[in-house]
Order: sequence, then C-alpha cells, then structure tokens
Amino acid sequence: MDTLLWVFGALVFVVAILASIGLHELGHMIPAKAFGGKVTQYFIGFGPTVWSTRRGETEYGVKAIPLGGYVKIVGMLPPGAADLADEVTVDAAGNTVTKVRKSNTGLFTQLISDARAAEWELVGPEDSDRLFYKMTWWKKVVVMAGGPTVNILIAFFVFWAIFATYGNAAEARPDSGRPVLAEVSDCVIPYEEQRLECTDSDPVSPAAEAGLEPGDVITSFNGVAVTSWDQLRELIRANADGEAVIGYERDGVALTGTTSTTVELRPESEEDRTLREVGFLGVTPTTHLESGGPLYTVQQMDEMAVETVKAMANLPGKVWGVAKAIVGVQERDQDSPVSIVGGSRFSGEIVSSDELEVTEKVVFFGSLVAGFNFFIGMFNFIPLLPLDGGHIASALWEAVRRGFARLFGRPDPGYVDAAKLLPVAYVVASCLLVLSAVLIVGDIVVPVSIS
Repeated sequence: MDTLLWVFGALVFVVAILASIGLHELGHMIPAKAFGGKVTQYFIGFGPTVWSTRRGETEYGVKAIPLGGYVKIVGMLPPGAADLADEVTVDAAGNTVTKVRKSNTGLFTQLISDARAAEWELVGPEDSDRLFYKMTWWKKVVVMAGGPTVNILIAFFVFWAIFATYGNAAEARPDSGRPVLAEVSDCVIPYEEQRLECTDSDPVSPAAEAGLEPGDVITSFNGVAVTSWDQLRELIRANADGEAVIGYERDGVALTGTTSTTVELRPESEEDRTLREVGFLGVTPTTHLESGGPLYTVQQMDEMAVETVKAMANLPGKVWGVAKAIVGVQERDQDSPVSIVGGSRFSGEIVSSDELEVTEKVVFFGSLVAGFNFFIGMFNFIPLLPLDGGHIASALWEAVRRGFARLFGRPDPGYVDAAKLLPVAYVVASCLLVLSAVLIVGDIVVPVSIS
C-alpha cells in the first residue's frame, strides 16, 4: 500500500507540473493570438510527438519528454539586413515574398542565417502583418512575460489558500501569555550538528535535570515572574552557566525545579543566524502559525523572491556539488536543488508518510507545487535567451532605442534583431541542459529525502 501511495504521490506531482507548463504556454499563446499573431504549434514536452490535433491554424499536442513545453509564434526573427535576403519578389497578389539564405561564412553567422531560414520557411505572404517581430514593443513584452507570470500567479493563489486556511509553516510564532512547553530536550546537542537523536556522549539538558515536561507552564525564572516566551528566552540566554530556579505549573499545581543553564552557541534570532555563546536550558514553547490573506501572501512572496534570486546566483555551485556527490567525492547537501524527478520523490514520500495527517500532506504538496512554479516563473525572467526574459529584454531595448531616436530626431533604428543573440542563446541552452541532466541523474543516484 505504501508503494502504491508513493507512486500515486509522484505521479500527481508530475501531472501538476505538466499542467503548470501547459498554463505557462497558454500565457504566451493567448495574448499572442489576441494581438493578431500566428501560433502554429502548442506542445507540452519535447522530442517525438505522442499525440496531436489541429484546431484552426494551431496544432495542439503532447511530446514524449515531459521536461518543458513551447508555443511556435510565427516571425520571432526578422529576415535581417538586405544582404541576408537571397531573393525578394512580389507574388501575383502583390505580396512581398522574402527568401533567406540557408548558409553563410563563419560558425555563428551560419547558425544565425540557418535559424532565419528555418523561421522564414513557415512564413507566407498572408502572414506579413502577423509576424511577432513586427508587434509593438509592449505587446512583445506582454506575450513573453505571460508565461512566467502565469507560474507566479499559480504560486500566489496556492500560497494564499495555504496561508489563509492552514497558516505559514515557515512562520511559527510562540503562543502569547506565559510560555507553555511543547518540547523538553533530553540532552544538549551542539547547534552545528543539526541532529535530533541523543548519543551517550551528549550531556543531559538542564531542563531535563530540572524535571520539566511538555505541557508545563513556566511562571518564573530566578524569582522573576515570566509573562511571555520572549522574556523567558532573554532571561535564559543572559543566565550563562548560572544557577536557575524555575517556577512552573503542572496540571494546576505550582512546582519548582532547580538546575544550572549551560553555555552553548545559538543563533542571535530567527532573522540573525549569527552564532553567539548564550545560556541554554533546552525547552521549546507551543507555537501557532502566522496566517493572512492576499497582502500577507504578497509580502511573503517578496521575501521568497529575494531568496530565489540568491538561490539562482548560487545554482551553478550547488549543481557542481551534486555532480561531485554523483561520483562519490562528497555527500549530497540536503539543501541542494532538485529536478522534477526529485520533486516527484518528495511528493511520493509526503503522500505515503504515516507521520503526517491528511491536511499536512495536502499543505506540503501544495507548497511543493507552488515553490516549483515560483522558481520556474522567476527563472524565466532572467534576461538571457532562450529564456522568456531574453525576449523581454530585446523588446525593452527596442523601445529605448526607438524612443531615443524620436527624442533626438534621428531615423528610426527599426526592430531589434534577436537573431544576433542566438549564439548566446545556444550557450545558455547548453548550460541549462547540462544543469538539468546533472540534477536528474543526482535525483536518481544520490536523492535528497525529506524524511
């Protein structure tokens, strides 16, 4: 049964991500068609076609490799300068017909000219007014930003639903009033080791020595009346390794425990993770999850955006760490990035877990899907081709260039030729392919587990 649940959870995650990819591509296709553009293909996946059907001028389908998707918008690349055109003629209806050379001298120029030729093989005379490159700059921005924006909106609505009904698991706050103990440590474990199980060499915690138990209500510390967890925390930290007389209530009965706090390295606060030597008792209070509506969700996603940008900056180094783990040079970090394969493993573990309630499973799964969507959306805004952000950057540069020309009375510089950036696009695409392959292999060979 656990195996079936694991498989079910993994498949549900894959389907959710494929649905997100489909919605991402709709975010491109719908505005492109609304602005008069011609969309000839809408596919989920890459590689050989598994299924397709044609509706009007657009072919819709699914391909064999479920690692992305695409829409084909006609006229993404301009034909280029006049010297790149092999032949420009006029047909019987008076339409201009452009043929582009399929080869050129030099590696990069040949790549560019071949890409133009492949693009313009799909362009007919009737498409002259429907070409993407001829759209005004703001329409190009809307079309290309539509996809990643959809991913971010998916993340927003999923997070909103979770934060409004369940709460934000990343923001657990101590309950107000006198602190009630949720956990009492059996031993003192150094913070850097980040383990849960005690060993024979670990000293008994001061809280355990004092006889404290979960459910106890702390009323005083060294004669000072305690009214909140923050107050108790500061009293403990300031006590260093001094004697501690703790007043508490258990089942309505007032009791007293005596011990000595110990000095340990602990973070300054939730925001400041700098380790400092402070007094340590070994207790954790009962908490509640912060909750909120759309404005709260926006605030949380703003913080997530900062962390995502940092994660993207560190991505190459993190993937290199995964590569070293694959060949056995080092252990894989638990906070290393994962592919859709790793995400499906997480989902399978969540659904098949016996330690989580159904509500917790739904929340964890929703957070996982929302997190993937948020990262996909943010990543696609990177201003490099072939990512959507590269096309957005080209459109914005076109607007700036033409704006300056009008401002200073200069001739219109024309459309930005995105084809000239294709060498960059090929390099970026190759790097992304390598990164993806490393993560997929890593998620199979040295997977990260949430258990």
